[in-house]
Amino acid sequence: MSFKLGNYEITNKLILAPMAGVSNSPFRLMAREYGAGVVYAEMVSDKAVFFQNPKTLELLYMTVEEKPAAQQIFGSDLKTMVEAAMFIDKNSNCDFIDINMGCPVPKVAIGAQAGASLMKDPQKIYDIVKAIRENITKPVTVKIRSGWDSDSVNAVEVAKMIEKAGASAITVHARTRAQGYSGEPDLDVIKAVKEAVSIPVIGNGNIIDGKSAKHMLDYTGCDAVMIGRGALGNPWIFREINAFLNEEEAPKRTYEEVKVLMIRHFKELSRLKGEHTACLEMRSHGPWYLKGFEGASQVRAKLSKVLTEKEYLDILDEYFADLKGEINF
Repeated sequence: MSFKLGNYEITNKLILAPMAGVSNSPFRLMAREYGAGVVYAEMVSDKAVFFQNPKTLELLYMTVEEKPAAQQIFGSDLKTMVEAAMFIDKNSNCDFIDINMGCPVPKVAIGAQAGASLMKDPQKIYDIVKAIRENITKPVTVKIRSGWDSDSVNAVEVAKMIEKAGASAITVHARTRAQGYSGEPDLDVIKAVKEAVSIPVIGNGNIIDGKSAKHMLDYTGCDAVMIGRGALGNPWIFREINAFLNEEEAPKRTYEEVKVLMIRHFKELSRLKGEHTACLEMRSHGPWYLKGFEGASQVRAKLSKVLTEKEYLDILDEYFADLKGEINF
């Protein structure tokens, strides 16, 4: 079930996606512990790295325990993209540098003319990837979309240029920028890219369980799948999908396990960023952990307003007091 990424032998076919505000160091470590073969850190702006923005530099923090791991960057200016990549190459624990050419968010794709906007200019993609590849020592990977919209699906053309430029792997989110995260991903696009290039292809889009992961792997022939929103508050997804792919039975989650992980996540964030920031970030992460739980709507509402560690822990103690054993849903 392993595959090669640059000079690294990746032990399985599951990858944690780079998600802004989500793929922080504590969550990446938990994803690795529960079975992700590689984890990608959330994207950072090339210009923010270039100008040494303190908050952006904090996002580059990565522990040895998370490895193998990738740091993603986004931007559209060749000079600052190269300079940012060179800085990360020398100053980060990451094993790969990933270039974001697929983000559909307006402030990135339109405001910064980066992310998925670059799908409209394959030559610029080639120039950026080639320049970065020639100036750093770590392997380069690239994340793209099917295209800008349904009239310009050009993932195969772009993938060929990315390979020619020297990238070690390509991730294809099988939706256009116009689709955003809605609608079904077009697996035929991933399949076509896989058939067109010789470097590893990672499929992305709507991987929520073992069945969807296996279908993408089997149908497209891709080398691995990248899991994004399916992992929100759910690092167990990697354990469960790995078991499914290996035709094994995954251990069921328990209420105690969820509570312990929610506490650990908060405390690790607090250690890295301080109690206030941990509260702010867990306002999102906390409710995700409880998705689908009986009677959790009021608890999620409380977590979304939490102000202190004590308040956070008290909310969890109260909610989990009578919840024991395995989770059966």
